[in-house]
Order: sequence, then C-alpha cells, then structure tokens
Amino acid sequence: MTKFLLLFFNLSIICHLTLAQQGNWEQLFNGKNLRHWRIVNGTAQFEVDQGTIVGTAVDNTPNTFLVTQKNYADFILEYEMKVDIGLNSGVQIRSQSLPDYMNGAVHGYQVEYDDTNRGWAAGIYDESRNGWLYSLEYNPEAKKALKKGEWNQFRVEAFGNRIRTFLNDQPVADLLADYSSMGFIGLQVHSINGQLENEGKQIRWKNIRILTDHVEDNMRPETTIRQVNYLNNVLSEKEKEEGWKLLWDGATSKGWKSAKSEKFPENGWKISDGILSVEKSNGGESTNGGDIITEKQYKDFILEIDFNITKGANSGIKYFVDPSLNQGAGSAIGCEFQILDDKVHPDAQKGVNGNRTLGSLYDLIPSNGKLFNPHLNKKRFKGIGTWNRARIEVRGQRVTHHLNGSKVIEYTRSTQIWKALVAYSKYKNWPAFGEAVNGHILLQDHGDAVSFKNIKLLELEKIDNSSK
Repeated sequence: MTKFLLLFFNLSIICHLTLAQQGNWEQLFNGKNLRHWRIVNGTAQFEVDQGTIVGTAVDNTPNTFLVTQKNYADFILEYEMKVDIGLNSGVQIRSQSLPDYMNGAVHGYQVEYDDTNRGWAAGIYDESRNGWLYSLEYNPEAKKALKKGEWNQFRVEAFGNRIRTFLNDQPVADLLADYSSMGFIGLQVHSINGQLENEGKQIRWKNIRILTDHVEDNMRPETTIRQVNYLNNVLSEKEKEEGWKLLWDGATSKGWKSAKSEKFPENGWKISDGILSVEKSNGGESTNGGDIITEKQYKDFILEIDFNITKGANSGIKYFVDPSLNQGAGSAIGCEFQILDDKVHPDAQKGVNGNRTLGSLYDLIPSNGKLFNPHLNKKRFKGIGTWNRARIEVRGQRVTHHLNGSKVIEYTRSTQIWKALVAYSKYKNWPAFGEAVNGHILLQDHGDAVSFKNIKLLELEKIDNSSK
C-alpha cells in the first residue's frame, strides 16, 4: 500500500509539472462580441461575424486599431488571419497609445500581414517609431509561407528582449530589441489613402489566444534563420556562437586610432551614452578630428554598423584602407560605403548616375535596391535623425552593400569592369585602388555631425595582425 501511494504521489508530481510547462492559454476573443477590446486612432469599423472579428477598410481615416484593454509583456500569441487581396494589415504587440506621443498614435512592434509581391508577411515593423526592424530580406525563404486570400496561422513569441514569429509553422523572424517591453495587442485596419478600390474590403481574425505563464518553457526550438540584434553594443549568444566580435565596446576608444597617427584623436570625436560621434566642424574632409581606423586589418568579413546622420551631413564607412597611401590633406584611401543626406548635400548631384548618394560605393557604383528586388524602393532609408544599419560583406573579390537589410550594391574587384570604373573615378591616380587583400575599417570625419553604434564584425577568414 505504501509503495502504491508513493507511486501515485510521484505520478501526480510529474503530471503537475507537465501541465505547468504547458501553461494556461487565454482566449482573447470569445467569438461573440468585442468585450475587453477598444478602438483607437481611426474610424474604420470592427464587428463580429460568425465567430470572427471583421475589420472593414474605409477612406479618409488614419490606421485604425482594435486593441486589448489589458497590457502584456512576455507571452506567446497565436491567431489566424485572412485578408482581402490588396489590403495591408498586421497585429500590434507590446504597443501603446499615449496622449503625449504623436497625439495618441499607436506605436510599437507590429507583426506584418503583407500579400504584395514584396512578401514580408510575419516580418516585424515598428509602427510610428523605428520602421522596419526585421524585413524578409533577412529571411527570403519565408516569403513563400503566406497563403494569399486564405486563412493563415501566426505565432508570436515575446520573451524578454527577443521576439520570434512563425507563419503557418514556418519560422520567419528572430529579433532582439529593447524599444518596448509591455503593451497591448492590437488588430490593424490600415489606411487606404484614397485607394477607393480597396474601400469596403475586409480583414478577419479568429482563434486569438495568448499564453503568459511558462513562456520560455513553451517557446519552439531554436532555428537556423538569421537573427537581427538591435541591442546597443551587445552581442547575442547566437552571435557569439557564430564568431561575431564587437569592433567598438560602446564606452572607450579601445581598438581605434587616428588614420594619421597611433593615437585616438584628442578632439573632433565624442563618446557618450553608448554612441560614437564625429562632431560638427566646417564640413571639410578630415579637417577637424580626422578619420579613425581600426587598429587591426581585416580580409574577408561581414561588417555591420548603425549610423545616424544630421541634416545635410556627409560621412562614410571605408574598408580595405591603407592609411599610408595618403598622409597629406583629405581622407584616407579605401572603398567607401557612402553616408549622405541625399536631399540636401550637394555631393548627391555630383559623380555619375547617383554614385555619390547614400549606400553607394562612393564615386564608383550607385546604390539601387531595385536591381536585387524589383518590388522594393531603390533604398530603404529611415530618415534624418533616425538609426539606419549599414552592412558590408566581403567574400574574396565579391563585395556587397546592404542598407537596413536590403542589398543595394554588388560588385567584383580586380576585373576589367572594376578597372574601368576606377579609371573614370576620383581614384584613378591611386595604383591598384580597391584591390588590396586586406585593410583597416575607417569611420570618416567630413566635418558634419554623424553618430555610430553597434559596430560589429564577423571574420570569414582571419589574418595575422601581429606585425601590423
């Protein structure tokens, strides 16, 4: 009898633990009415029809949201969604509507519904704040997951600073960011902006449920999709495992020096609150603090840098830099990812076909995202005073530029085409320009206020820096 009781007691503990790990799902929609929901921002209509929430698009209104009265922090959210062809929509998570923020505009993370040829469904957009954080240019395979005009099942996992999304069981996004930690769930009817052919079209949601206990235990296994990290000057565990290194620690000048001396500039550069800034001077090229370069050199690599430019600013990120090539006036010599206010700075109108604009290979190849995805704009720039992400990939002679996740440049060095481009550029007098096997990374002082953070690099092929 004692053995039987012990066995029963142990089985009870196991069952209790199993139930605890499964957690308790809460239905956010009762299938009958909109109790515990409220409408904010716009005047589009929401109603209940045959066990679904239906949102109807109307003209002359901003984005309209049906939001939960309760706020949520860590959770797993599941829902099904069906959208009439031609509409854009999404579901807000950890979002808010505050009187002192853009007159109450809803802002926060949005899990996108996108049935256009762009194909970014279940990507993560930061509504009325930072724009796209995880587009499907980071995970092109997931563009196939959406079933247009049909019911689609979404799953969102939000735990700590991490957000993951799944669409019809396919992993789509893996984001690290700390822009908000709690807020409501919101269903969006997007403004149709005068597109009267979309008036009266509808969006439907059903089977909306949320899990708020034992969230981490119930998250799906790790995937191999690309993780995008916006945490300031911090590497994620996944990035560490992959071999990424911070090129700037967020607090000191360690690892960096002047392009024209062995010390970091005494003026012209500022380090404050996790941001590295070149200060405003006279707009001249390397006439104040001067360019700074990495102490080490790099060969094949992936480099990511977040940058924030002021109105009219000019700067650049250079690679394959040999500081000994130019010890006189002006900037050090190397291939340059151009950073520029295209609308204001006169350099945007110079060069050939826009090859001095933002994201371009300066004075050589213009930035143009449409060459790689015809459904996108030429460049996805978030605007002056906002953070944008540059990514440079070097794989042997093959080099690509990316702006905010989208490829805008691809070229091959040391070819006849390359040599012809150089011959008609400002670099024509520099022997074998851009053909170095390795070199320093450079941040340019062009006399305008520009800020940098999240500077990190993955070496694809390491070199010996002991003698450099």
